[in-house]
Amino acid sequence: MKVKKMLAVLMTAAMTTGLMAGCGSSSEEKTAADKEAPAAAGTEAGTEGSTESTSDLAGTKITFLNSKGEIQAAMEEVAEAFQEETGIEVEILSCGAGEVPYTKVTTAYNAGSAPTMSMLDTTDIVALAEEYALDLSDEKWVSECENQIYKLNDKVYSFPFCIEGRGLIYNKTAIEDTLGKEFDPSTINSYDSLKALLEELSAAGMEKPVVLSKEDWSLGAHQLGFIYDTYDGTTAGSAEVIEQLKSGSLKAADYERFVQFMDTFDLLMKYNINGDDPLGALYDQDPIFLADGDAAIWANGCWAWPNLEEAGAEKDDEYGFLPMVLGNDTSDFANNQIQASATKQVMIDSVQATEQEIAAAKEFLNWMVFSETGQKMLVEDVAIIPSCSNNPNAALDPLGQDIQNKMKEGKTYSSSFIAPSDHWSELGVSMQKYLAGQSAREQLAGEVDAYWTAQQ
Repeated sequence: MKVKKMLAVLMTAAMTTGLMAGCGSSSEEKTAADKEAPAAAGTEAGTEGSTESTSDLAGTKITFLNSKGEIQAAMEEVAEAFQEETGIEVEILSCGAGEVPYTKVTTAYNAGSAPTMSMLDTTDIVALAEEYALDLSDEKWVSECENQIYKLNDKVYSFPFCIEGRGLIYNKTAIEDTLGKEFDPSTINSYDSLKALLEELSAAGMEKPVVLSKEDWSLGAHQLGFIYDTYDGTTAGSAEVIEQLKSGSLKAADYERFVQFMDTFDLLMKYNINGDDPLGALYDQDPIFLADGDAAIWANGCWAWPNLEEAGAEKDDEYGFLPMVLGNDTSDFANNQIQASATKQVMIDSVQATEQEIAAAKEFLNWMVFSETGQKMLVEDVAIIPSCSNNPNAALDPLGQDIQNKMKEGKTYSSSFIAPSDHWSELGVSMQKYLAGQSAREQLAGEVDAYWTAQQ
């Protein structure tokens, strides 16, 4: 291994990389007197980002459960800035590797120590909101984030914290250096065009130009998830096809998107740089392949930029996204757009939080949406793509910038499929077996069918 690669492996070894990373939580149990505390006056003005309106909330302490471990330090800085401007103290509860957010939240509720706010996956919001979450339908930020709002029975129970997108990350410089000519990403809009590119790269000396990571969360959620999200590009559409799979009226093997996805996945497997030992691959090594130009494409999402940066990726190398192409219809939205939607959602506790704590939590969300400080810190410090359209700050990293540009150009689809919390782990194992050549397509299709029919 090159010295550069070894150093990068050591630097990235401790990073939290999974979208499904778990989190820990802790907060003090509320007393009866706390539960009867009056609502703070003047909080409505807080929707404009004003700090004067929060004088009655100064000194209030609330908690925020963070399920994105890689932004823990940045969120603590956000909380400090918020406290300086409002006097409200927000404790950002840290994440713990291997812990599931849903389990941590339900355990906290059972213990009477629920966080005031919880950042969760949309799937968890669906499971918990009607019992535990505050109805936020009348909040002013709803109109600023309406394109990314998730509604449950026509009510808004959560704030869309960030937009994340996924597809095939490419290193334009690596492609052009290998081929000796300019590369136009827009030309990759079909299975055949992707196949031709990979064949050309391989023939030109980049023998294995693709990186496929083995992690179950990557294979079971981010990759297999395309069969739901590309049904028609909407969350409602993904729910429709999932219902068909649940009822057994649709079999995976007969589902066109499954067939197309598997064809593309087989192609990626053929050129996988980890192909000799796919289940022995190290996630910390995967971004190094792309950053060093040993490979040109990595099946992943925008959350991978910190890994690429730590691996030595240069922003000038022009990283961006190709679609996860499905079939050969060049007019198909799936072949011309990438998936990008609000993933992490923040709910406010309506069961154990006092009225004053609820008011302070609302103020924190309003501050992130409307205040200049909050808007800027979400982009520059937390390094996310904000869901609300009023945030004027452009993403700082190439992957975030590419997603923002594609959103402006109408080249994204917003489906975010909703599945049980064990989907990524159960079917992730099925995908791992297939990746390792331990099962055939027919077996994988059968395991997808079995998983969904068991959910009835």
